[in-house]
Amino acid sequence: MRMAATLQRSLARSHTRFDVVPHPHSATSLESARVANIPAERLAKTVILDDRQGHFLMAVVPASRHLDVGKVRKDARLWQLTHEADLARLFKDCELGAVPAVGEPYGMNMVVDPQLTRQKDIYLEAGDHENLVHMRMDDYLKLVPDAEVCELCH
Repeated sequence: MRMAATLQRSLARSHTRFDVVPHPHSATSLESARVANIPAERLAKTVILDDRQGHFLMAVVPASRHLDVGKVRKDARLWQLTHEADLARLFKDCELGAVPAVGEPYGMNMVVDPQLTRQKDIYLEAGDHENLVHMRMDDYLKLVPDAEVCELCH
């Protein structure tokens, strides 16, 4: 298992109970849900946005939904999808496309769609394409206490 060190430290610091769900290699969050045999609405899909002025924002939506960038209103900035080159720099301990849905340990503000927070439990990328971290929703919300919950999907 190759869990991102940043995620591992964050889980240890917060004494969060979790389990790791290994699965066959997958390229997308929707495919991860399918091959891990879990409901896609419980898998957190992480989308990194930036304002092209050095500010980054982590948007977290269910894997079964699509982010509507126009709904992201954090800090009155104009947010857009971050370039892949920036993702590799920001998440050095993660494989590209397998970013855990925890912004604060990476120094990033977060917005989370309420469709995800209404679930009883949540799965997030562990930092690679073959493992998910599973925990209860209340534990996840303690892990990301400053995350803003707001409508993000269309």
